[in-house]
Amino acid sequence: MPDPIHIVVNGEPRQVAAGASVAAALLMMGVAARRSVSGEERSPVCGMGVCEECRVTVNGRAGVRGCLVLCRDGMEVKTSG
Repeated sequence: MPDPIHIVVNGEPRQVAAGASVAAALLMMGVAARRSVSGEERSPVCGMGVCEECRVTVNGRAGVRGCLVLCRDGMEVKTSG
């Protein structure tokens, strides 16, 4: 297994497996990617960028589909979940 890398999720330092997508990392941490307009927690459904349920902010860029982005050391991720 590759060495873990370090990212920051909602201001909290975390370790994730190198090569993991942002969506997969959030799922493994039990962190919801966002909340629906009615307040329900939402997480990835399709895993290929179609459903857009995994939208997060990555390094200040909002609306990023986390299933399409690999975690990189030092990355900052913010969720609305």
